Amino acid sequence: MGTEIKFGTDGWRAVIAEDYTYDNVRLCAQSVASYLHDTGVTDRGFVVGYDTRFASEHFGVAVAEVLAGNGIVTHLCEKAAPTPVISYSILMEQAAGAAVITASHNPAIWNGFKYKPEYAGSASPEVVAELEKRIVAIQQEGASVKRLPIAAAVDKGLVHYLDPAPKYLQHIGELVDLKKLQRAGLRIVADAMYGAGAGYFQRLLEGGSTGVLPLHQERNPAFPGLERPEPIDENLHELRRVVPEQGASLGLATDGDADRIGAVDENGHYINQLWMYGLLALYLLEVRKWRGPLVKSLTTTSMIEELGKLYDVPVYETPVGFKYIGPKMLQVGAIVGGEESGGFGFRGHIPERDGVLSGLFLTDMMVSLSRTPSELVQYLFDKVGPHYYDRLDLTFPADQRQAIIQRIREAKPSTIDGSRVTEVKTVDGFKFMLADGGWLLVRFSGTEPVIRIYTETDSPERVERIITAGRQMAGL
Repeated sequence: MGTEIKFGTDGWRAVIAEDYTYDNVRLCAQSVASYLHDTGVTDRGFVVGYDTRFASEHFGVAVAEVLAGNGIVTHLCEKAAPTPVISYSILMEQAAGAAVITASHNPAIWNGFKYKPEYAGSASPEVVAELEKRIVAIQQEGASVKRLPIAAAVDKGLVHYLDPAPKYLQHIGELVDLKKLQRAGLRIVADAMYGAGAGYFQRLLEGGSTGVLPLHQERNPAFPGLERPEPIDENLHELRRVVPEQGASLGLATDGDADRIGAVDENGHYINQLWMYGLLALYLLEVRKWRGPLVKSLTTTSMIEELGKLYDVPVYETPVGFKYIGPKMLQVGAIVGGEESGGFGFRGHIPERDGVLSGLFLTDMMVSLSRTPSELVQYLFDKVGPHYYDRLDLTFPADQRQAIIQRIREAKPSTIDGSRVTEVKTVDGFKFMLADGGWLLVRFSGTEPVIRIYTETDSPERVERIITAGRQMAGL
């Protein structure tokens, strides 16, 4: 039996050269080819894309060779591209799906394999289970992985090179009034975190009086100065410094594959992921006048429920990951779906996180309401009250997982920081709902040996106390 390949919150991820090898990537590709054959969609072709991580383009070629070896016409991206751009190309090519070589926000030594079905979102748990089952079967049977060298595959017309950007950019222009933003006279700092989102804000926002100052736009698979290319406060020191230094209106950061967004206000203060979701939902409801359900993961803000009440729209909560959020968006016709990690998907686009479109929507909200980013946050608080949040990530020995779960299960607190516990949700971890509207969540990461402790409450002072209570329950 070979390496155990398990698809987590979004795809399979592993350390390069340890478990993330060409053989294992080809194994994933063979499972996809088998799945496509058995579902009878091979005639639609398939898309393969990749990010800017170490050797991602070569792993992408390895996937294309396997698909071609299985007789499946493959559209191979000619250069690195954001995951949402690759996902959107599924619709444009009317393909059966896509594979994306990326580890998203993970540290530099990781890479990954994401599978996107024909609806251009994250694969559902049912599809993921099918792929994993096929991987195990191939390993157990010792079946060979079919391959056709890339040059031969191109000669036979089984691999075509694709630039997915033009059609994506055209579509974005149908969702946002780019001319309005280009002539708004803004100064925006765009931090690509050395990832696949490099150049996209410049291409979309420049051409008028608005200027975009690029930051970390060059490819560097080591992600220097960053523990990981994740657009959260601790990784955005330079963006937070540059925005006020340059007198910029806004700072926008995309993660390694640009499906997540981070933002910094005009004063260099981080706009956290929960505020970001509140702002984007408020933008769609108040500025764009959209109506329809809102979908959220259980790790993200309760401001969504408050906005649902204010604007009389339903709210649906899911476990963590767009493999749950995306299908739910499609099922209920949601106008937006979002998660705590800074990933948001929108109606009329794809049921998939898109950091670039999220950044443009925030920019349009500024221009439409003639407010600075800090004023937008206050505007949101005026609607739903103040909400403060933090998350603590702790690594733990793998053999302690069950002991940690048992300690939390047995804790059964009646109050947390003076507020009564009204409910404990165990859909994904342990979420303690509090009588004052706050909450504490303790759960394990779906992609790393990490335990995450989250809280949202009504004051900054209470955040640390509630996080500490969660850490004590876990015994860490």
